[in-house]
Amino acid sequence: MKYLTIEEYREMVDSIIDIKNTTGEMPEYAQVSNRKIPRENYSNMIERVNKFILEMGRNPRSVEIE
Repeated sequence: MKYLTIEEYREMVDSIIDIKNTTGEMPEYAQVSNRKIPRENYSNMIERVNKFILEMGRNPRSVEIE
């Protein structure tokens, strides 16, 4: 299993948002620390982090890459 730190996760999300705002579409993959994360995986990561924040009231320390 591979994990992103919360800082790496935030950078990934910022990059995805920048691309979305520029092109009008979500990118096919996100690249973080020389790892390519497909759209389906990063979408799932975002959903899991949002759910965690809603349930726990805080950010996770790391995020698993599926």
